[in-house]
Parts: sequence; structure tokens; C-alpha cells
Amino acid sequence: MPGETAGVLGTIHRQRGAFMSGAPAPVRIRWLTALCYLAMMSLAIGLNLLPVFLTTLSHLYGGAEGLSKEALGRLGAVGFSGLVAGILVTGPLADRAGAKPFALLGNGCIAVSLVGLAYAPSYAWLSVAMAVLGLGAGMLDMVLSPVVAALHPEKRGAAMNWLHSFYCVGAVVTIFVGSVGLQLGLGWRGTCLILLPLPVGLILALGPLRFPTLVSEGGRTPFLTLLKQRWFLGALIAIFLGGATEAGMAQWLPAYAELSLGFSTWMGGLALLLFSLAMALGRMGVAWVGPRWNPFVVMAWGCGLSALLFLAASFLPWPAAALTAAVVVGVTGSCLWPTLLAVTADRHPDGGASMFGALAALGNAGGIVLPWVVGWVADHSSLAIGLALSALAPGLMLPLILLLRRSR
Repeated sequence: MPGETAGVLGTIHRQRGAFMSGAPAPVRIRWLTALCYLAMMSLAIGLNLLPVFLTTLSHLYGGAEGLSKEALGRLGAVGFSGLVAGILVTGPLADRAGAKPFALLGNGCIAVSLVGLAYAPSYAWLSVAMAVLGLGAGMLDMVLSPVVAALHPEKRGAAMNWLHSFYCVGAVVTIFVGSVGLQLGLGWRGTCLILLPLPVGLILALGPLRFPTLVSEGGRTPFLTLLKQRWFLGALIAIFLGGATEAGMAQWLPAYAELSLGFSTWMGGLALLLFSLAMALGRMGVAWVGPRWNPFVVMAWGCGLSALLFLAASFLPWPAAALTAAVVVGVTGSCLWPTLLAVTADRHPDGGASMFGALAALGNAGGIVLPWVVGWVADHSSLAIGLALSALAPGLMLPLILLLRRSR
């Protein structure tokens, strides 16, 4: 009904304008949105700092023989476990306590962990600090999307893509700072301390602000109610495949460039940096076109092109062309995760933080499963075949996106 629609929109705009005093509502919204973008960069520190320094940490904490590959891999697993714990715990609590405590606590955990990582006296303390770093990243991953969606209810697709593009920007910055730190002799400890001002500054900037509520006055849709709806279950499967598409290439790209295509280790690292930059530009591009393009059509094209590029990267006989195809997957696959978050929030605007938590958990689960499958296939055949198998993720996501569009 028109009257009911006007009432809901009025409630949303009242909530948006109430979170910061002393400035016009549009200024307050832009300021908190910008801080959320920076917090997404802070989140990226938690997921991209470790890979740059694996060799350094092996010698720093493993002595002359170095740490085993299992011990190095365990550091990543500990960090990711903290991430998942942060997502799962924060979702239900944020629905009750609001997003602000967890935005502050998430940045606080990242700040404390960076200091802990810089001065960890042993491998055990290093592992604890990695777990805290992952926990803070998980909290931020949980609350930033619903906050930005609540701030921009009329253009969630563009807002989600802008937000998640800054994760890619944060990844590029973290990798760049780490690489420069190694070249300048700053090492692991110096690099951790250089990154420290970002989360500390965010705590100070976010502290005085009032955050918007994540649901309307009608209340939150119970999560069990969402699970009974086939459209939402389809969205969970789709974001699992979207996360798999993104991580399937990102986690194996340096190794594929070096071991299968014959490039140097330096070139493999550069390829990952370009992949992250391509993802950032892709998400910014989708955000720029905004509502002018149907989000389901954008995701469908992203799925189809990503599948083709996976196959091209795996089977093209020219190494430079294959590596280029692998990097361009960053553009075509960039829109899948944030745009799916946006259309799900449009479909279920009162799903609350729990809904975003379930989507984030399934997306990250896809990021675990597919890289593992790629490695298993590579052990039994080749890394090229493993990456080719990754084309199944966007390939299966394509018809699912079309079904979600039809039943929108």
C-alpha cells in the first residue's frame, strides 16, 4: 500500500538521520559510510598480512631449520578459525546489542593483535595473536555490510560493491606495505607497527558516532523463518559458490604462475597484487553503474565470463595469455559476493545481522572448500586441471542466479 510504503521509508530515513548529531543528515551518512570503507581495509589486514611473511616467520620462529610447512599452514588456519568464530558469534549478538560495539571491538582486536604479532616471543604467542587478528576481522566482516545496507536502503547494490571494493584496496595496501617493508629491512615487526594506526584511528573516529539500527520498527525476521524460504536457501548456496569463485583463483594464483606457467616468484606475487586490484576496480565499476544495470544480469555475466576465464587460464598454451586470463577473473568475479548480499538484503530487509552472518559464513566456507579441492586435484593430476575444475563454481552459480531472478 502507498501509505505503508511511505511509513516504512520514513522510518528508515529517521533511523539514518539519528546516528550523529551536529551535522546535516547527508554529511553524517557519508562520514559513517567512509569510515566503514576504511574499516573494510582494516579487515583486509587480518587476511592478507600473513602470506607476505611466511618465509620470514619460518626463520624468525623456527631457528636455523625453520618452521615446517604444517606449522606455517597452521598459522593461517588459526587466523581463519578466529574469523569464522567472529562471524558466528557477532551475528546474533549484533541483532541485540547493535553494530557499534562490534565495530569498535573488531578494530580493537586488530590493533591489539598487531602489537602482539610484532612482539610475540614464541610461536605459541604468535598463534594466539593470529587468532585474535582473525577474530577482529570476523567481527568487522559481520557488521560492516548490514550497517552500510541500512545507511543506503535505496541503492544497496552500489553501496555493497563500494564497501567490498575497499577490502581489495586494503589487500593491495597490505601486500604493498609488507613487500616494501621487506625491501627496506623493516621486517615483520616493523610492518605490523606501520599498519597499527589504521585500526587505532578507526576506534577514535567511530567512538562518538551513533550507528543506525539494522532493522525497521517492525522488528527482525527470525532466522529460522528465513531458512524456511527457498529463495534464501538458494542465496546461501549461491554465495557459497561466489566465495569459491573468488578464492579458487586468489589462493592458487602465485603458485600457478610459478609452478605451472614458469614465471618467477616475484611475478607470482605481482599477479596476486594485480588480481586484488582488478577485483577492486570491478566492484567500483559495478557500484558506479548502480541501478542502471539489473544486478541479476550483472551477476549472470560475471558467472559466465569467470567460468570461461578459468578454462582459458588453465589451457591456453601461451603463459602470458594464461596469466592474463587468471588476473582478469578478478574483474569478472568481483561483483558476485557483494551484489548477492545486496539483492538478499532487498528481498529480506529485516533479516538483521544474523542473515548477513549466515551469508558471510557460507561465502567463506566456499573459500575454504574450493582451494582445498584444487590442491587435491593438483596432487593427483596437475594444478592446471585443478584450476579448470574451479570453473564449476561460477558455472553452477549461473543457473542459480537466473532462478533467483525469476522468483524475485
